[in-house]
Amino acid sequence: MPKRLASQPYKEHLAFERLMLLIATLLKYPGIGSPDLMDSRNDSHHDALATVQKTLQELATELRIELPAGYPAVSTLRKDLETLRHYTILDQRMYRWGYYLGTGALSSAELKVAFNALASLAQYQGDAQVRRIYETLSKRLRGLDMELKGDFFYPTRQYLNRTIVYSDPEEMAEKGKHQDTLFHQLPLVEKAISQGQAIEISRGSDLYGNNRIGPLRIFPLQLIYQDIAWYLLYEYCETGHLAIGRLNRFRNHCVPLGIPTRGLELQRVSLTKAYRLIENGWGLNLGDIESQKLELEGNLEFIKVEVHFFPPMTGFILEGERRHPKQKITPGIIDKTTGKPSYVIYRIDLPNRSIDEFSLWVYRHMDKAQMISPSALVDKHHQAAIALAARYSKPV
Repeated sequence: MPKRLASQPYKEHLAFERLMLLIATLLKYPGIGSPDLMDSRNDSHHDALATVQKTLQELATELRIELPAGYPAVSTLRKDLETLRHYTILDQRMYRWGYYLGTGALSSAELKVAFNALASLAQYQGDAQVRRIYETLSKRLRGLDMELKGDFFYPTRQYLNRTIVYSDPEEMAEKGKHQDTLFHQLPLVEKAISQGQAIEISRGSDLYGNNRIGPLRIFPLQLIYQDIAWYLLYEYCETGHLAIGRLNRFRNHCVPLGIPTRGLELQRVSLTKAYRLIENGWGLNLGDIESQKLELEGNLEFIKVEVHFFPPMTGFILEGERRHPKQKITPGIIDKTTGKPSYVIYRIDLPNRSIDEFSLWVYRHMDKAQMISPSALVDKHHQAAIALAARYSKPV
């Protein structure tokens, strides 16, 4: 058992306030005392408690608590830290990379899962903001990892979806791969999202041949990562039209507009509408404004699509029970030799805006998939197969 303190040194009001201020300082400024946060030159002989002392005194001033000049001394704070260790408010280990209390709102196990997710976002999804947080957190938690003999930093979970374009401005600069994209303006975009602020951005490329190039006046709603890239979900200021665009296809341009901010409640209303469209469809194409209005009102007629999948893809299709919330998967006739379905019937009702992206998914399965309906899709898939065969018939 830990030894009992010889006496209770916090009976005096000033001593009690000092201890409360110390705890408040560690809570409000997690990582305080780290060399990276020092005002003086970052060397190996920095005095972490000098920073704690200075910040505690500033917090006392902010809270209008009067402390004697030069109070508390660093030696006094050192004793207070021992008190916090005695009551397990601080752990019995070194805090070489800054002081912090516990794991905040998470248990150690929950924090490890969150830390793994941060590592993935930083490394594979190229999130610059998360990378900085991850690097800071890695330093703060180094002592915990040492205590757990390397278990905490071991990547028990990993998310390998990797962005196919440069998304971290600092990485671009380091590798000499500057890209004139909206990734340089993400702090402004995120601020606009959280405040419901209208901004002007500018589309730099349109790979779909619709010539949609130039400035857009929008309310940004959310940053989305899917499969290979980051996207921006937004709403046009003038029309309320909802759309999603790849971040790297917008220029390095973000200007706040003079339109009054609309707050988070209206942001949530638009976000809810957008997710109804996402869940109804396939992929990220939200369609034009007229069809959106009909769809959100429940008056848009969907296309009934049926595809048959053949071995060895049948097992993979049957496995995907949650591929889409409105899909229906039915095993076909059982093959007497294998005892397994000779094909699988995949049915889904989709808005017309999603047909192209759905077709691309079907094309991935090559000759193991056959469109059954509607007839327009059957013909489209057939012609694509003929074109593919013709391409292979020509010498390279």
